[in-house]
Amino acid sequence: MAHEHKLEIFRGLVKFKSNITKIWGVFAFLCIVTAVEVVLGIIKPESLTGTRFLAMKVLNWIFIILTLVKAYYITWDFMHMRDELKSLRRSVVWTGVFLICYLILILLIEGDYIFDIYKEGFIKFNF
Repeated sequence: MAHEHKLEIFRGLVKFKSNITKIWGVFAFLCIVTAVEVVLGIIKPESLTGTRFLAMKVLNWIFIILTLVKAYYITWDFMHMRDELKSLRRSVVWTGVFLICYLILILLIEGDYIFDIYKEGFIKFNF
């Protein structure tokens, strides 16, 4: 019941002749993205660290986006999500999206509470 895996990445832009060359191609792409992250982390350009977007440095946004790109390609190619049913792919993605949104909500609520503690010096509510 084995079936052939798709031997392309980047939505068919790059095609490979075998699974082994595809694995090395995805590995090379992930190495390039990681190298960009490491170089930006070492250099820390002033234009990216001095500029803010949505209350966070642009360099941090770049790190978050590149990390999400790597996670996507690891899941899509190495975990063979590309070859699964659309409903399974959606259930995996939407579960992650829900949990990340929930984590952001909890972090914002708790962060606001701690900020008020330091700013006002009293506790608004006890658990």
